[in-house]
Amino acid sequence: MDLDKVKTTAGLDVKGKRVFVRADLNVPVQGGHVSDLTRLERVAPGVSDLARRGARVIVASHFGRPKGGPAPEHSLKPVAEALGKILGQPLKFADDCIGPTAETAVAALKDGDILVLENLRFHKGEEKNDADFTKALAKLADIYVNDAFSAAHRAHASTAALAKLLPAYAGPLLMEEIDALRSVLDKPQRPVVAVIGGAKVSTKIPVLTNLLEKVDKLIIGGGMANTFLLAQGIKVGKSLAEPDFLDTAKEIMAKAEKRGCEIVLPTDAVVSPRFEANAPAITVPVTETPDDQMILDVGPKAVVKDVEVLSQCRTLLWNGPLGAFEIAPFGEGTFQLARAAAELTQAGKLVSVAGGGDTVAALNAAGVTEKFTYVSSAGGAFLEWLEGVELPGIKALIP
Repeated sequence: MDLDKVKTTAGLDVKGKRVFVRADLNVPVQGGHVSDLTRLERVAPGVSDLARRGARVIVASHFGRPKGGPAPEHSLKPVAEALGKILGQPLKFADDCIGPTAETAVAALKDGDILVLENLRFHKGEEKNDADFTKALAKLADIYVNDAFSAAHRAHASTAALAKLLPAYAGPLLMEEIDALRSVLDKPQRPVVAVIGGAKVSTKIPVLTNLLEKVDKLIIGGGMANTFLLAQGIKVGKSLAEPDFLDTAKEIMAKAEKRGCEIVLPTDAVVSPRFEANAPAITVPVTETPDDQMILDVGPKAVVKDVEVLSQCRTLLWNGPLGAFEIAPFGEGTFQLARAAAELTQAGKLVSVAGGGDTVAALNAAGVTEKFTYVSSAGGAFLEWLEGVELPGIKALIP
């Protein structure tokens, strides 16, 4: 993909134009109220800017996974109300996203108004990328703006097909994501280090394989590291590991060595007989993991080594925690490395980009999210980009 060809709305005359903004309003709602405003806060500036410039803004999104049509628990109405509070103005709401209801609501818009359409997934045509459904959406607008990087890995009507029926542009949030990922993968300051954690090697094989070609050092943590340790003949007790993927781990290590990419595995670990809060825990060299215990976090010597690696690098890409950070005391390794990365970033010594649901939760728990260069709010799309996959929603924006 020639990403330099992606057009943005900067400088575009939108006054009086009906602008369809594909956003990601798929946020957690509990008891009729949005419990995490992060995604709404991120998309709000782009929506607000279009309205300020006189556009008639039409915001569309999926929400949850409704089955078989409209369902009250999957209505975007409470989300629209929360977005309106962030924007500081009441938003209009249409009880459908296509057809007479939506068309009437759009026709009533004045310059600067913002309308939120009902859940796109109330129609099966959205996920099926249906041509008729796409045409019905296209009738509502003059311009299409995709500002939902987190949905860009889906070839759905509103994320891919619609961009081919209207003049198509990237919104500011989507461009932020693209620019951040390009800064670490396409044109980084070297050396580049990637921290890749999580439970299973099997879910990250494409990521690891792609990154071997792009980074200089690769820190592997979480349950994934146990499989690599096993592949080196190191016993890991009752730890989570994937014996079926030992050959894969060996292949990855061989490719890394051939390319000159250093793989960093933990030298010591925090182990416990039970995976539960405040379970008894001790620190041991990974080579001395007791048969009846499991590795649940990296040890202090491993953290020191990882921090040293970060301090030698100019660019950091982070996806996945180093341990079971959700349960005390098994988050300390992740938190300490996150704080070190934040300090290096704040000192101007490191460009740090992180993403993935567990990663964001871990950085939030460490209190450093705002201190990284960029933290992606995307999940699956972020992971697929790391795999080197062309995202349909981005590809559709390239003329």
